[in-house]
Amino acid sequence: MAGDAPTGWRAWLPLAIVSGAVLTAALDHTVVVTVLPEVMPDLKVPPTELDRAAWIITAYLLGFTAAIPLTARLADVHGHALLFRASLLVFAVGSLAAAVAPNLEFLIGARVVQALGGGATIPVGMAMAVHAFPGTRRAIAVGIIGACAEAGMVLGPLYGGVITNLWGWRWVFWLDIPQALILIWALRGFPVASLPGVRMDWVGGALMVAGLTMLVFATAQQSAFDASSPWPYALGGVGAIVVGLLVWVESRAPNPLLPPSFFRSRQATAALVVKLLMGASLIMAMVTVPLMANTVLAQSPLEGGLRLMRMTSAMPVGAVIGGFLAYRLGERSLTMFGLAIGSIGLLYMSGWTIDIADPQMTLHLALAGFGFGLVIAPVFVTAMDATTADYQATSASLVTAARMVGMTFGMAALAAWGVGEFQTATQGLALPLPSPDLSQAAYEAQLDVYTSSVSDASIALFRDFFRISAMLLLAALLPALALSGRRRATASSPA
Repeated sequence: MAGDAPTGWRAWLPLAIVSGAVLTAALDHTVVVTVLPEVMPDLKVPPTELDRAAWIITAYLLGFTAAIPLTARLADVHGHALLFRASLLVFAVGSLAAAVAPNLEFLIGARVVQALGGGATIPVGMAMAVHAFPGTRRAIAVGIIGACAEAGMVLGPLYGGVITNLWGWRWVFWLDIPQALILIWALRGFPVASLPGVRMDWVGGALMVAGLTMLVFATAQQSAFDASSPWPYALGGVGAIVVGLLVWVESRAPNPLLPPSFFRSRQATAALVVKLLMGASLIMAMVTVPLMANTVLAQSPLEGGLRLMRMTSAMPVGAVIGGFLAYRLGERSLTMFGLAIGSIGLLYMSGWTIDIADPQMTLHLALAGFGFGLVIAPVFVTAMDATTADYQATSASLVTAARMVGMTFGMAALAAWGVGEFQTATQGLALPLPSPDLSQAAYEAQLDVYTSSVSDASIALFRDFFRISAMLLLAALLPALALSGRRRATASSPA
């Protein structure tokens, strides 16, 4: 969308279409969580091979993280609307392949293709919104798109469960196809606005995809935290070398893949660090809430999911409000306020006991989710303001990638450290067994003591998870100090 920015409905229409596309792609980010139990028997994957089936989720994460900077730069070079439509087409092809998948390996490959298309929608969509709403209005547009991305991930498990119950798990992917095609059609009239004379840096793109893939895959291994295997360290080391080579190549490229001024900007670098820490904090909280409900609180998976939604449903609300407040308060103030609010909610959650109930529980969850949401718009706007118009989608993609790397790192750390801590806490406990020399009453008393001790150890561990999640948000306050504290006058609404 080159030239003068459109106004009125011409500005709101692309925002509505882009938001719909982001929501559609984001649904598939978490939709597999609820359909996995149906997928496994249908594709003849036994329960004992859950680790293989988990690649349905991991493959999407890896493809999403590794590909978005490359596709975002393609959008900056060849036109945002063109690449947005192409991304939706790739997403539809991946959805078709997933819908007809005859086996697990085919489905995993289809999920990678889905991720290549769906992952590009967020950064490219934000770049399109920035062009439609220039100046101080861009934070509102970015906040709305960020809210749609969060809403899609929140609603994904529920959406998948409903569709699977009605028609089966394959229809989750079948329905993606008409949605994507309708959105492609709706974008048919938007100008391409490519950059004349600018070439794509394919060498830099290949190095970035390779480096990110290695680093994400290395941090996703539990053995990286318990030193049980040298594999993640070797892979991470090679990934770091590739990233170093990328920096060297980019410094000499005539049309570099990465924004030349981005990493020279203290604010942009700070935004990446904030998003990295937020990603690690968020995944810890999101895993712990349902896990605590399903174990020590002895509640159903549905109740665990509903508890989590009390936190995640507050995130889109915070994202929209953050978009309206970003320029009024300044990116630094709003980011620090959001981080503080989120950490307060998580610290309250770290004090939960087995008797936690409403309204305190909902208030704590909503407070944490609202804080996470408030930070979305100011962080994205900071990154996109730190570079020129020809790198808008690329800058947004780097922020998205930072969050995903943080989430994979946080998930692996949670699994490795949590298992070790639980084993340490329960090391001296022995499961009582029935004995002829032991009366039934005495056996039941010993069993009650054992069960209570395991429950106490679990509660303590979950509280530590929430506490660490809060500490990560508080740690993000330090890089947030480098963000812009300048308030800007609010532009009038497009007429």
